[in-house]
Amino acid sequence: MTRARNPQLSFADLEFLAQGVKLDPLLRAIADFIDEHAQLVEMVQRDLLRGLKRPDTGRNGLTAQEVLRSLTLMRVKNWDYRELRERIADGYTLRCFTQFNSKPVPGHDAFNRAFNRLRPLTLEAINQSVLQAAVALGLEDGNKLRADTTVVETDIHHPTDGTLLWDVVRVITRLVKRLGKLVPVHGFANRTRCTRRRMQELQRMTARQRLEQQLPKYRELIHVTHEVIQNARAVLGQTRHSRGIDFMTEALVIGLRQEIQHYCALGGRVVDQARRRVLNGEQVPNEEKIYSIFEPHTDLIKRGKVLKAVEFGHKVFLAESACGLITQYRVLDGNPPDKVQVRRSVERHKELFGRIPEVYSSDRAFFSEENIKYCQDAGVSLPCIPHAGGGRNPAQTAHEKSPAFKNAQRFRAGIEGRISVLFRGRGMKRCLAEGRERFELLVGAAVLANNLLVIARLLTEKRHHRRIAA
Repeated sequence: MTRARNPQLSFADLEFLAQGVKLDPLLRAIADFIDEHAQLVEMVQRDLLRGLKRPDTGRNGLTAQEVLRSLTLMRVKNWDYRELRERIADGYTLRCFTQFNSKPVPGHDAFNRAFNRLRPLTLEAINQSVLQAAVALGLEDGNKLRADTTVVETDIHHPTDGTLLWDVVRVITRLVKRLGKLVPVHGFANRTRCTRRRMQELQRMTARQRLEQQLPKYRELIHVTHEVIQNARAVLGQTRHSRGIDFMTEALVIGLRQEIQHYCALGGRVVDQARRRVLNGEQVPNEEKIYSIFEPHTDLIKRGKVLKAVEFGHKVFLAESACGLITQYRVLDGNPPDKVQVRRSVERHKELFGRIPEVYSSDRAFFSEENIKYCQDAGVSLPCIPHAGGGRNPAQTAHEKSPAFKNAQRFRAGIEGRISVLFRGRGMKRCLAEGRERFELLVGAAVLANNLLVIARLLTEKRHHRRIAA
């Protein structure tokens, strides 16, 4: 059950209001913006009630207002769940912003469960509603657009075949041990000590030692891992029809069996991948590789960066307007080239603003002759995409040296600062949550916090100028 949408104020709340306790101007502007656009809260409410047969019964939970405001506050301040709960409970201004007021603040796990009820599509729809409201308020006209891609990392260690095989063995062994405490398990040997030693020996080898000793060690490690997976599957067959256990134990057994089956399937992929790469000397395509059994959706991204040649996570496309609003964001699959994003980003911009941007600016990774021609045909006055590679003709060289092109490239550099703010200030550098859906949820929440802060700043400046004029 969710609490009432407008809970009654207590005498303590009225006393604080009488004393004139005020919010930070930006938080006050965000709170007013959310209050004026009720559709944002309604979208969150639908996700909180999704899948509940009787939402009007049961214990009290977080309201949609509290969830939306707490999620925004968490990303604005870049706090984790525990710090979010402690800060709200400790400060009355944050209680007012999140609308907890004098009520008890729930534990950090309640925030985690509530945020995980939200879907990435819901946050994308909320962001679109926020942008439409900004356009209606006259804060953005869509005259300029700058685009770039970045990589948001997943929470994994650097993958090697040895460490992946070790992960498979230790996780499956741990789960089978837990299962053995609930129901009888026979024929499963603990091979973690042997596996860990082989993995550590591989990691400590020098380049010269790898030439002679790597293959035998990997062959042993792959054999042990395959044997552990086969024994775990035999345990699944033994425990398929467990008898003489109560309902709660049976539920735990079913959950553990599902986990073992899941990691056995991933372990089979890891063993096959190691056998093909190390023993057979085959080059496995990136789309067929697995880089973590905990985050199997992780992609390998190579962007030609000197300091970071290889990144593990997902490539994210971002498009920003002149005033700092992120008008588009997408979590991409694999490592597609940046130039395929131009046409779609221009079309999405037209859907949002009802017009083609006069200036479209990006870096040279977005360049192609087809993209330049498409932008010109679509009505972009200045497609500012530098030529990639050599072979510039004199007209192209003169165009890139023109003042208008250089100014548009200076405008493009602003999105690098926006990405830095999202990474350092909104917690988008590395996703600590598990799963692809929660990964997209983090990106959407960081973008939402950024857009609400930009709108709050613009509205505050607008009111300030009006007061000065008056």
